[in-house]
Amino acid sequence: MRYTDSKAKRCRAVGVNLFGNTKFDDLRPYPPGQHGQKKKKVSDYGTQLLEKQKIRWSYGLSEKQFVALYEEATRAKAATGTVLLQLLERRLDNIVFRSGLFASRDLARQIVNHGHVLVNGKKLDVASARLSPGDVITFREKSKKFIQTVTLENKQVKPDWVEVLKNELSIKLLQVPERDQLDQSFRENLVVEYYSR
Repeated sequence: MRYTDSKAKRCRAVGVNLFGNTKFDDLRPYPPGQHGQKKKKVSDYGTQLLEKQKIRWSYGLSEKQFVALYEEATRAKAATGTVLLQLLERRLDNIVFRSGLFASRDLARQIVNHGHVLVNGKKLDVASARLSPGDVITFREKSKKFIQTVTLENKQVKPDWVEVLKNELSIKLLQVPERDQLDQSFRENLVVEYYSR
């Protein structure tokens, strides 16, 4: 089920801008609620839960979707936490966001869900679709005028594992990102500890 409550509250709960939108950059530096300003000692479980929620909310996944990805990551031979982040980054909506063409992950997901996106020349409107290195994202011909209007002012910095040709509105996944190319604020080891309890 899609989250429709206050995004600012979620950002304040974990202390970071989860959504990429600049309006969440300058929020009050304490959690929301009546007792938000009181200093409380957080247990190991609380720390693990908060980190899990931070990563899950950042990518906009339900708990069920997140658990399914985690379980898939545990079956890989590489480090579970790193594989989990790689699976999250390879989602179609995330790569559209990472291109730097759109101001937020929510907008990128909307662009995908509304059928504006082509992957390797074929329409794909499933935000969770997983891309592979070499896949190319473009936009439907009749959507390009609209896409240009929503990408005009955005100056996001794209990662080096994605190639973007802005004039052609083309995005290419060059490689599966390595851990040092991913968000350094994520402590995915805490997520592994949370689910390993």
